[in-house]
Amino acid sequence: MARVTVVGGGVVGLTSALGLAEAGHDVHCVRDVPAAGTVSAVAGGLWFPYHVEPRDRVVAWGLVALERFTGLVADPTAGVALREGLLVERHGPDRWWTEGVRTWREATADELPDGATSGVVARLPLVAMPVHLDWLEKRCVAAGVELETGRVDDLDELEDDVVVLCAGLRAAELLPGVDVTPSRGQVALLANPGIDRWLVDDDFAGGMTYVLPHPGWVVCGGTDVPDASDEPDPAVHAAIVERCRAAVPALREAEVLGSRVGLRPVAAAVDLRVHERHGRPVVTNVGHGGAGVTLSWGCAAEVVRLVDALA
Repeated sequence: MARVTVVGGGVVGLTSALGLAEAGHDVHCVRDVPAAGTVSAVAGGLWFPYHVEPRDRVVAWGLVALERFTGLVADPTAGVALREGLLVERHGPDRWWTEGVRTWREATADELPDGATSGVVARLPLVAMPVHLDWLEKRCVAAGVELETGRVDDLDELEDDVVVLCAGLRAAELLPGVDVTPSRGQVALLANPGIDRWLVDDDFAGGMTYVLPHPGWVVCGGTDVPDASDEPDPAVHAAIVERCRAAVPALREAEVLGSRVGLRPVAAAVDLRVHERHGRPVVTNVGHGGAGVTLSWGCAAEVVRLVDALA
């Protein structure tokens, strides 16, 4: 058993902390803000490996998470549903992400919007992030994780045997050699008029468009641009609402509930490895881009293996 401090309390940090505690380690999780204030809370929650590398490792981690999320559907408090939806392809198929995924098929011509060359219909986990993050925090506490809200400015402040760094964009400040940059994702929240089918159309006329329905609300997006501003742009918000209503006519009269911005932690590749900081091991679990939810459980399982080996 090791004494472990996990730095970061979004979906990546909490799944890592929970996995370590369930493996028998003594875990302390420090986060700047509770989970509801993290970028994870802004995420649309669809299991899909978006804006993340390297593909071979992403596939493996993603399949672990896919299995875990599928199992959580039976728990009504976990915020996970299996929903069918359409991924639109306007420049030909690019289906590397389907490796090992059994719940997909080729879209038929009448399912495709104008201008689409092909598409994939898939039944995938869709995670209501505010609900799921609350569930994760409660599971962590039940497993013995000590949750603390506070800011870590120097890893040398921490006293435990191993540090697991899941601090997203702040990881680059805390550990030399970690390269993570922000990509701005703005979404609009609309009241759900009764839709349950998701849509992803990255090359929709006017910009990236996705519609991710949850009980009571729909996450509509979006943007993916290198930028560190976390303030919603009213013009971008209006354009997102217009695109999503055009793509899904059932949203035309839906009430607009608000706008949110999340900064995706983008890297050339997910940084999941053991570093050394002044003689102590630091395990990084950062750089998940737009796939933090999708890779969460798989990366957490690898963190556990690395810490077990160190212990």
